[in-house]
Amino acid sequence: MRKRRLGNSDMDLTALGFGAWAIGGGGWAFAWGAQDDARSIEAIQRALDSGINWIDTAAVYGLGHSEEVVAKALEGRDKRPYVFTKCGMVWDDQGRVSRGLTADSVRKECEASLRRLKVDAIDLYQVHWPVEDGAELEEGWTALAELQRQGKVRWLGVSNFDVSQLERVRRIAPVTSLQPPYSLIHRDIEDDVLPYCQAQGIGVIVYSPMASGLLTGAMTRERIQAMPDDDWRRRSADFQEPKLSHHLMLVERLREVAERHGRSPAEAAIAWTLRDPAVTAAIVGARSAKQVDGFIHAGNFRLTSEEVREVEEALGSGSAMAPGGIYA
Repeated sequence: MRKRRLGNSDMDLTALGFGAWAIGGGGWAFAWGAQDDARSIEAIQRALDSGINWIDTAAVYGLGHSEEVVAKALEGRDKRPYVFTKCGMVWDDQGRVSRGLTADSVRKECEASLRRLKVDAIDLYQVHWPVEDGAELEEGWTALAELQRQGKVRWLGVSNFDVSQLERVRRIAPVTSLQPPYSLIHRDIEDDVLPYCQAQGIGVIVYSPMASGLLTGAMTRERIQAMPDDDWRRRSADFQEPKLSHHLMLVERLREVAERHGRSPAEAAIAWTLRDPAVTAAIVGARSAKQVDGFIHAGNFRLTSEEVREVEEALGSGSAMAPGGIYA
């Protein structure tokens, strides 16, 4: 699988990274339903054995559980992948999640993630979501910069930031990467965020390139109706009418393009995000080894310019859809 250097770091990332959101399991605000840890470990190991060299998780995924599963999957492996995680999303004893970036919280979250991941240093430590509370964004980023100087984290990134927020933290310490949502149905970052990152040398690792499963070719109305009650997608406008019909129609256009190459709609959807030169790599989640097998070759799949136009024509008036509840 081809690789690209991430921003100002020394890390050459494979075009695809393993996303560990869903493997956090059920029972929290943005779960994907119950998940078997053995299948999660098998999925991670299949991804690594297939050439992926980085994993993206977050402390809040499963309220710490995703990080623990990642650590279990890496036990005994001769070559460890890069491990990325996030801070800024905390929870109380009742599992209620809130955002915060005080220096004390950032330091405590980092120590907890180091313990759960069983690593000496986090390769990329990211602010999960910006906060609106006065100078707390600067306070948190200053704390991250100190953690980097201490060697507890190697590189610093952010997730879900806009250009103004990127500017604020860049005044304190360099930003290695941004992690934004990006897919055929969520293109908000194209006008300003992607050009800004490219101009400033900030790496971009996009999440939800398959729109949380909508663009895989396996999603149906029946499958959506059968989702467990704690699957956050049941609350997303993307999975409801009137948007759902448009999304499923788009999948059929992706299928037509993909089948000419013996590929799946999922691979075409991922390849579409990787076509942009500002995008370093894409985070792709999986809950089983079979799902990994279904997308792994997207890292070396390139759409022609004509195929890109063909797919985008199918977007029609839906090309400017709002994010619609994506959480990451």
